[in-house]
Amino acid sequence: MSHTAASLLIVICVLLGVLTTAAGLTWAERRLLALVQDRYGPNRVGRFGLLQVVADLIKILGKDDWVPPLADKPLFVIAPAIVVVTTLLSFSIIVFAPGVTVLDLGVGLLFFLALSALSVYSAALAGWASSSKYSLLGALRAAAQMLSYQVFMGLSLMGVVMLAGSFNITEIVRAQRGMWFCIPQFAGFVIFFIAGVAEARRLPFDLPEAENELVAGYHTEYSGMKFGMFYVGEYVGITLISAFATTFFLGGWLGPWLPGIVWFLIKTFAFVGVFILMRGSLPRPRYDQLMRLGWRVLLPLALINILVTAAVVLARR
Repeated sequence: MSHTAASLLIVICVLLGVLTTAAGLTWAERRLLALVQDRYGPNRVGRFGLLQVVADLIKILGKDDWVPPLADKPLFVIAPAIVVVTTLLSFSIIVFAPGVTVLDLGVGLLFFLALSALSVYSAALAGWASSSKYSLLGALRAAAQMLSYQVFMGLSLMGVVMLAGSFNITEIVRAQRGMWFCIPQFAGFVIFFIAGVAEARRLPFDLPEAENELVAGYHTEYSGMKFGMFYVGEYVGITLISAFATTFFLGGWLGPWLPGIVWFLIKTFAFVGVFILMRGSLPRPRYDQLMRLGWRVLLPLALINILVTAAVVLARR
């Protein structure tokens, strides 16, 4: 197989795999939360409720694709596409196994952080363009939350870069052959995970979408497939954060006996399970508590982690 054909096959497999996973997670989340909370999940449409995903898709496609009369229509339409495009592009640099990647960039980690920053525009533009006070308040919360926690996410990865000596995703994974970075970089690992939950706007950090305060936040005025893009984007984002946490801190594809890609998927879906269980377990904090956690706790901890890591790396030379 030629290099071009192989690359095209990888692109198609990654795209279909990510979108299928996002759709499947809508079912898996309901079933797992139902199990934890001792109730029934989807169990009427298809065996074990597996066709509930198809039913939801038909329902979304059948809804009226409405645009508010006072909305800024171009921005209103573009906003949901941004979150899907940025998250899907981020998957292009993930190394699922040796040589199994779309783009093996020398600055892959920086590319991931750049696309993560661009995803802020989706929530901000959606709230601004909707011409709704609830949407605007949700957009302001989302922008402040995501921009703040992107700072902590970037700082949490500096220790990984220092230990690996590279921004390249493949080199970062190979540097973990002796020991996964979640051990020497435990503080960075915890900060990255908390920041990832805030970036994905998942419970307990779903304040931009708090239904008891803001109806649904920045996507209150959306319906039909535009709302569906926000919905799918959330689950793609969960998978993305889990995949990068696996890559940066849990050795990526590294593991005994099984093929590398199998280990990568096992670790990634274990993280996804944690995301789902947190939704059914933890209460939502106040917005000021969320921001205080970031700037008064995570920021000093991230800076201390960088200083200690730098001292250790210099002492070894």
